[in-house]
Amino acid sequence: MGIEGQFKSLTAQARREPVVADGRGKSYLSDIRRFPMLERDEEYRLAKRWREQGDRDAGNQLVTSHMRLAVKVAMGYRGYGLPVAEIISEGNVGLLLALNRFDPEMGFRFATYAIWWIRASIQDYILRSWSLVKIGTTTSQKKLFFKLRSAKSKIAAFENGDLQPDQVAAIAKSLAVADQDVIDMNRRLRGDKSINTPLRDDDEAGEWQDYLVDQSPSPEAIVVAQDEKDHQHNALIAAIDVLNDRERRIFEARHLADEPLTLEQLAEQYNVSRERVRQIEVRAFDKVRKAAKNIAAKTPAAMQAAWSA
Repeated sequence: MGIEGQFKSLTAQARREPVVADGRGKSYLSDIRRFPMLERDEEYRLAKRWREQGDRDAGNQLVTSHMRLAVKVAMGYRGYGLPVAEIISEGNVGLLLALNRFDPEMGFRFATYAIWWIRASIQDYILRSWSLVKIGTTTSQKKLFFKLRSAKSKIAAFENGDLQPDQVAAIAKSLAVADQDVIDMNRRLRGDKSINTPLRDDDEAGEWQDYLVDQSPSPEAIVVAQDEKDHQHNALIAAIDVLNDRERRIFEARHLADEPLTLEQLAEQYNVSRERVRQIEVRAFDKVRKAAKNIAAKTPAAMQAAWSA
């Protein structure tokens, strides 16, 4: 069986038989323990054959002899509420990534190199699976996500709610991040919650969604806002009518166009100086503002306040 086939077979077995403390998954552990550990010289020869010749048997031996390492690293990430079998599987993926990039001429052992790829693969999986809301994949965000729990335990911050200001400051200082980053990540560490979750075990207590406040505007507010918008639009149209043709064209080109023209462009168009265009624009703007105020004075009080602003 080739390296992909051997790997897929063992990975599928890991998913079926998760390795946990109660003893399940012994068959998977027994299977990977039968692969012998490699001596430095043998490991070097196998890595050379894989890198230079693409020898699949050599690559297979390198990977399978280190699957115990993937399990060991994976067990350190059991506290995130995700299936251990999936974490082990991601660790095995990291092993394959390490195999394709390992250079035996660098002088260190494959395990030393592979452990970083195993951790990276597992951490990426946890970040992808932790929340429907993207947590972030920058180096500082990853560090904060995986270091926050241990940082909280060092200052005995075991409560599930928000941290105290002094606790936030202490953690932020120790991890060299902003206070707000600590607050946000601490809230995300709680994971997603369904709005259908009961408030209490009592059936009559209702669900979380029953107490959520709708922040969207009421139908009445929407109607009022639309009326105000229509009034303002009509008032602007009426106010522009006080301008002469050249004032109107310059005002529209400077204030109402999707891509306003520059003073220089308008100066060339009307064969006048830039300063003259600016003076016309200022005069036109003052005319429109005064006309708009006069029109607003004839509208309801709410519209007057909007236009006077």
